[in-house]
This record gives sequence, structure tokens and C-alpha cells, in this order.
Amino acid sequence: MTTGDGLDHLSDQEWADTILERARERSAAEDFGVSLGDGPFGPVDPGPPDPETAGKSVAAGSPTSPEGVVVDPRPGLVTREEIDPSFEPPLYQDPMEPFPTVPPPAPPDLGLPGVQRRVGWAALEWGAVIVGALVMALLVKAFLFQAYYIPSPSMEPTLGQGDRIIVNKLSYRLHDVNRGDLVVFEAPEGTGGVDDLIKRVIGLPGELIRVANGRVLIDNGMLLEPYLPLQDGTAGLSTSANCANLPGDVDGCRVPPGHVFVLGDHRANSRDSRFFGPIPEDSIRGRAFLRIWPLGEMRRL
Repeated sequence: MTTGDGLDHLSDQEWADTILERARERSAAEDFGVSLGDGPFGPVDPGPPDPETAGKSVAAGSPTSPEGVVVDPRPGLVTREEIDPSFEPPLYQDPMEPFPTVPPPAPPDLGLPGVQRRVGWAALEWGAVIVGALVMALLVKAFLFQAYYIPSPSMEPTLGQGDRIIVNKLSYRLHDVNRGDLVVFEAPEGTGGVDDLIKRVIGLPGELIRVANGRVLIDNGMLLEPYLPLQDGTAGLSTSANCANLPGDVDGCRVPPGHVFVLGDHRANSRDSRFFGPIPEDSIRGRAFLRIWPLGEMRRL
């Protein structure tokens, strides 16, 4: 084997050992940052020092080789191309360019309705609730309860002008009209064009209603009225056309069957049965049982 470096006289084993020994020396020298030359099999003596830098002092703390040569503290880097000449670096990737991603898998079908279907069902449910509430309100108003507004002072002091009450329309389907009830009824003709009136029941069917000294008499018995501010303030009773007076009834009004006699609590300012006579029970809308306005004066009637 001919190498041109003075190793031709060595045997193959000696030649290999010499190469390994020189490689170890070269590796140890590179650990200290000293370049031993560019020869492939051994160190090359460094050239003479630069006269310009020979006299300069070495900075404190600078690493040096065993021979006193200043070395670079950073070891040399070995690239992939030096180890494997056939290596080709990858193409440059733009950091702003996104890497290709795998599309996410399709969500599983759980059998749930879509958005449009859910909105449709929600609208249908709310519509059913609203319609049901309206129907229920109409049924309650027609058959159970209804609110009324008091437009006049004819029921003072029990009810004032502007008060609001609740009327139970089911009461007289369950029992008869009782004396002292506050009833809302259809206004008779000639009462000023109002639709409904509210008065207190005084006389029941078959009773003779009279007034003496400002007090109400029922079949010649005096009626106690604790709801009146004045017990002797009733006046103006006369026999009307729809009274069912008997031949012995000199004055007053006998209530015919299926009728009741009603009066307002404000006797001096109430147009009631003293003027239009007894009213049919069929004209009664219901019984007032609760005042709901004013809120501070809410109470049962």
C-alpha cells in the first residue's frame, strides 16, 4: 500500500495501529481546540507565530493548550454533510405556511334532531302554551272568576269609586242567593246605559220590603245593617210595577218568585230596587268576594 507519507515500510497491522494512534491524538487535540493541520493521517506543525500578535498578552481566563496556545473554548461542530456526503437537507418550510392537517372525523350520528327541527318544535310548544293559556283565561272568565271596576260611589263605604273586585261566577250554581251578598247583575233598562251594576241583596223571594223612619223592615221585622255608616238613612221606597204585592200589602214591595231586592250601601246616592224594582236571579253575573285594589286595602267582601 502506498500513501506517500513514509508509512510504506510498515506491515498492514502496524499501519492500522499507527493510523488509530494518530486519530486518537488528533481527537485529543481537538478537545483542546488546537488544530493540528489538515493532513489525513497526522498532525501538522503549526506555522510560526504572527509577529504582530506575538507580543500581545493573553486575556485573563482564556483557555490554552498544553503548549500555551490560546484556543477557542467552543468546540467545532460536525454537520450531517461531513459525515454523510449523500445527505440532502430538506426543503425550506415557510413558518407562516400551515402544515397539512388531517381533517377531523365526522361526528357520530346520535339520532338527535337538527337545529331547524328543534326550533320548529320549540315554536310549536310555545304556541301551544300561549293558546292553552288564552283558552284557560277565557274559560275562567266565562265560568269561574272575573274582575270588575267600580265606576260610582253608590257602594261606599264598602267599595269606593275606582276599586277593583273579583266576582265568583260559580257561587249561585252551587247554592241560592243569600241576604247580604254583594252581587253583580245585568243593569235593567233606564239605568244610564251601563252594562252591569253591583248592589247588596236585601230581600229574598216572597218577602215584603218596607221602610219606616229610615230603617228597612222585612215582613215587619227590622233589618240590622252593620255595614252602613247610618242605620236610619234609607228613604224613597215605593211600589214598582214588578212587585208582587198581595191585597193586604198597603205599602212596600213584595219580592216576586225568582227575584231579589237589592240596595246600594250609600243609600242617599244609589239607584237600586227602590227605583227599578226587584231584579231576576237569572240576571246576576256572580257574587263579589274579594277586593284586589287598592293593594293596601285588599280584603274579602
